[in-house]
Amino acid sequence: METPNNTSQTLLDRIRSRRLATTFTLLATLSVGILAGSVLTRNVSGKEQVGIDSSDARPLVIPSPVALSNGFSQIVKQVGPAVVNINTEELPKPATNKRKRGGQRMPQPNNPDSDDNSQQTPGDMQDFFNRFFGGQGGDDGDGGPGERRALGSGFIVDPRGYIITNNHVVDKADKIYVKLSSDPDDAGDPGRAATVIGVDKDTDIAVIKIDTKEPLPTIKLGNSDSAQVGDWVLAIGSPFSLSKTVTAGIISAKNRSIDEPSANGVSQTQFQRFIQTDAAINPGNSGGPLVDMAGQVVGMNTAIYTQSMGSQGVGFAMPANIIANVYNMLIGPEHKVVRGSIGIQFQTAQSSAVGRVYGFTNGVIVGVVTPNGGAAKAGIQAGDVLVSIDGRNIKDGDDLVNDISARHVGSTVKIGYLRDGKQNTANVVIGDRAKTYADITGQKDEELAPQESDAGEGKLGITVSAIPPSIAAKTGIKGGVIITSVRPGSFADEIGLGKSAIITAINRKPVTDEASYRAIVSGLKSKDDVVFVIQSPTQKNLNSYVGGTLP
Repeated sequence: METPNNTSQTLLDRIRSRRLATTFTLLATLSVGILAGSVLTRNVSGKEQVGIDSSDARPLVIPSPVALSNGFSQIVKQVGPAVVNINTEELPKPATNKRKRGGQRMPQPNNPDSDDNSQQTPGDMQDFFNRFFGGQGGDDGDGGPGERRALGSGFIVDPRGYIITNNHVVDKADKIYVKLSSDPDDAGDPGRAATVIGVDKDTDIAVIKIDTKEPLPTIKLGNSDSAQVGDWVLAIGSPFSLSKTVTAGIISAKNRSIDEPSANGVSQTQFQRFIQTDAAINPGNSGGPLVDMAGQVVGMNTAIYTQSMGSQGVGFAMPANIIANVYNMLIGPEHKVVRGSIGIQFQTAQSSAVGRVYGFTNGVIVGVVTPNGGAAKAGIQAGDVLVSIDGRNIKDGDDLVNDISARHVGSTVKIGYLRDGKQNTANVVIGDRAKTYADITGQKDEELAPQESDAGEGKLGITVSAIPPSIAAKTGIKGGVIITSVRPGSFADEIGLGKSAIITAINRKPVTDEASYRAIVSGLKSKDDVVFVIQSPTQKNLNSYVGGTLP
């Protein structure tokens, strides 16, 4: 009989022997596999093979260029050279307590163009330029020390250098530079200096110009009324400063309006009827063209609706027909847009129940009549329903505004209206909409115009005041004005005008007081040579001559 120890030892010996057998079996299997693999792949090696015959291999050949059927590339080649990149600089402004001026502004929910840019929600309609690029220079909009830089797009419509873009691309800019598609992509070169010819805030359209010795490539404007929902369009511009970018999409809708009334109830969007597109447009595309398959501009990219700070397929472009009308007025002698008005306010959207109760199916019910306006003088009252213009039925408020605004100031129009269900007519004289707007808001004309004391701030970059009696007594100067501030980077700063310097003459014309100073400065134009006679505020009879050429 075996002892327990012997039994345990025998068991261990069995386990060991079985392990050895299993191990040898695995090794044998692997060896067979390795041998078989070696036989099967004896001609395969990770190293370059020598003596291998590859004479039957055919080299790859790059085919000749083929024009694709969609024609997008041909359109881009045709119109691309006329699309430009615009970059602007807004120099820091000294903090001043200025009276707020009147006038209409482009609709900007949460007002991204205002001094308070902290109340914005990503779901609202957003202005490309200011929402995304407005504060790049470190300036927070409160008159801080930083310089603001911004980017946008535009397109050339006249070989002499006239360019169309958005007003908000150049608004508040002290310096504007344009880069053509043919200019080198040199980050150190801002581009060619541009000047503003005219702007229209109501439609957010601006015309700028660059000097050129050679004719520039241009792009043609098409008829936006012929554009149809579903038509292919291309958006061209510089999104996120990536110049010469092209995206494709379709026209998603037409005649889109974004109703943003101001605090006084006056609509700020009466002249803004957009083409909606799903062509990807992003910050920096603002001012660039939206072109159709004929290579013609049907719109100008102006705004986007976004919840992600980028394109979500809902972009808005100002129609080409509106652009053409505004452009033609801005290049005119007065460089401004004059629109007709009869001096009324009305509700842009109303329930059909209103028409049923007041007994009309088409027309506009008058909400407010402006005192001294054409309608008031013709006897039209609040509550009247305007139903026809020169015998033509009025469809709605847009129809009324489009018709009246296009008429010449001083002309007469026959207005048909209903009062207490009875038909009446009145001959109404067309007035200037800008003055009518001032009457509606309660602002006087002088409040709409720049303040006279700031006449030189925009052109020269300085503010002035009367010479203090103590300085006048010390220097013996009887006339002139003293510089109270100089804006960094301005024309005055660049030519060396300093704070506290006394100006006694400009271009050989004596400056006796603030009024004479304003009169001289108001007559200065871009590219004019300007020479100042400067006297020291601390020494008598110390004159110096400082001059330069206005940008």
